[in-house]
Amino acid sequence: MAKRIPQSDIDEVLSRVSIVDVVGDYVALKAAGNGEFKGLCPFHGEKSPSFGVSATKNLWHCFGCGEGGNLFQFLNRIDSLNFVEAVEKLATRVGYTLNYEEGGETNPNHAIRARVLEANSFAAKFFAERLADAEAEPGRQFLQGRGFDQAAATHFGVGWAPKGWSALTDHLKTLGFSEDELVTAALASKKEKGAYDRFRGRLIWPIRDSTNAVIGFGARKIFEDDQGPKYLNTSETPVYHKSNVLYGIDLAKREISKTQRVVVVEGYTDVMACHLAGITTAVATCGTAFGDDHIKILNRILVADAAKPAEVIFNFDPDEAGQKAAMRAFASAQKFNALTFIAIGPEGLDPCDLRKERGDSAIVEMIAAKRPLIEFAIERSISKFDLASREGQVAAVRAAVPILVEIQDAHIRSSYEKHLSELTLVDRAMVNQLVTEAARGVRRETVIPRQENIVQADEVNGLPPVNLNDPINRRERWLLEVVAQVPSALDEPTMTRIFRSFFSAPRHAALAKVIAPLYGKPGFVELVSSELPTDLASLWREIILTTLPVMEKGDREAYATGVVRSSLSATIEFEKQLLIQTLMQSNAAKNESQSEQIARKLVELDAELIALRAKR
Repeated sequence: MAKRIPQSDIDEVLSRVSIVDVVGDYVALKAAGNGEFKGLCPFHGEKSPSFGVSATKNLWHCFGCGEGGNLFQFLNRIDSLNFVEAVEKLATRVGYTLNYEEGGETNPNHAIRARVLEANSFAAKFFAERLADAEAEPGRQFLQGRGFDQAAATHFGVGWAPKGWSALTDHLKTLGFSEDELVTAALASKKEKGAYDRFRGRLIWPIRDSTNAVIGFGARKIFEDDQGPKYLNTSETPVYHKSNVLYGIDLAKREISKTQRVVVVEGYTDVMACHLAGITTAVATCGTAFGDDHIKILNRILVADAAKPAEVIFNFDPDEAGQKAAMRAFASAQKFNALTFIAIGPEGLDPCDLRKERGDSAIVEMIAAKRPLIEFAIERSISKFDLASREGQVAAVRAAVPILVEIQDAHIRSSYEKHLSELTLVDRAMVNQLVTEAARGVRRETVIPRQENIVQADEVNGLPPVNLNDPINRRERWLLEVVAQVPSALDEPTMTRIFRSFFSAPRHAALAKVIAPLYGKPGFVELVSSELPTDLASLWREIILTTLPVMEKGDREAYATGVVRSSLSATIEFEKQLLIQTLMQSNAAKNESQSEQIARKLVELDAELIALRAKR
């Protein structure tokens, strides 16, 4: 019969743990007074903290997404643990031995996880003790050759795996572990003749999670006759999943939370070198590229604060592999609750070699000399082009445009447009034009009819959410709010003209496609609602109910008129840009007749802009 945990044990476990400490392992919490703490919700993306934890009420709640509950519900939500698993995890945390009664559920996975963690803990101790053995002299020499003494090895728990086939396996078997348990923990492999050690004749680094539990190991090849890879890491186990692992997070977590800065390096010895040099926020991935799950781990610690933004500093080798890794990191930069930078050592030295050759201060100076990751990405994207030729310059700008488009802050984007112009000698206005078109999702050479320009409403499935932090998206939303709430401010011909090219956010464009043929009809707001699929209908309701930023009723019309004029002005500017591009092509083809027609149209548009601006 299945067993259950008695209530007395549950109460005892809860009395020994702090909800703030447990949640704090996943989320950077800041005291808000009266036993309340706040942080960024780990269950939905946000930039301002709306996630609260109450130490006095033993509850948590996110005012952004509505998730909340007690400590067990938090562990269920973040680690996918059921109630029994959550109790067992907390019991393991505080070293409490649970009793079980007949008549409830059991969780065999907990017992397995607990045994794996226990085996890892004993293995880490065994490896550390073996580093003092005579056999480990090559390992000690390796460490000394990289500038690490015994104190450093002890601080990071570095150890030695004996060359024999079963030294660790035999040791752990004397402690009551079965061969199958050691295989499950990836400490041993098994053949017909029995189990043998996975790690042999190698330096060993224990890998810990943010709670300081040993979840796996990294092993460095020392002997030339070792046919294995240079680094051999723990394979996937019930507690070790390499995409969720950051080496050094146990030592760096508190300092990362305190300083809101993290340094991401490439290896175990680089982490050691950084920490010993005073850069105690350094971490590294383990046998895999830096990915989304690693970002999620760091985002739980980093707080999005516009006044004092957090920093993520990557250190990669300057070779081709390192540069590709840097570009992969840049591709995910927008997912961080932080600004991203890159720091490269002088002469391409990694942190370990840099510390050995030039001392601790050289690492500090390298990190201090960090550059924005986007700056590095721009320069790498144009490096393959011949900037001595006009064709190469323009091609380089086009290659860098997608990078600039990713910059959400309009002022920073403008600064990098200038930087790109200076690097390529391409006129800044042309750089701005290319970036503006790409940012709006417009890559057409002419203003095409509305029917072709806007996404069909039935294509909405899979459309990305609208990022209202983007100034272009915000202007689009303002116009839709005016259309929904003050339709008298926009006549149908003007609406038709603006709607041809104004919307770049796919959801806005899909919504506009439905609005256009119904605009001006009696009850058009309700008609639009009836024509929309569920998710667009929700967006339309949000637009209808959004409070316009006005105080008096009379101000609504003035505000709406201003939004319409601004949108029309942007539309005319866009039409001008397309005509200028066509004019350049016409001039190049020496088509004088077409060039004259375009020039006259440009004069008309300029006159229209002047008249429009005079009304403001």
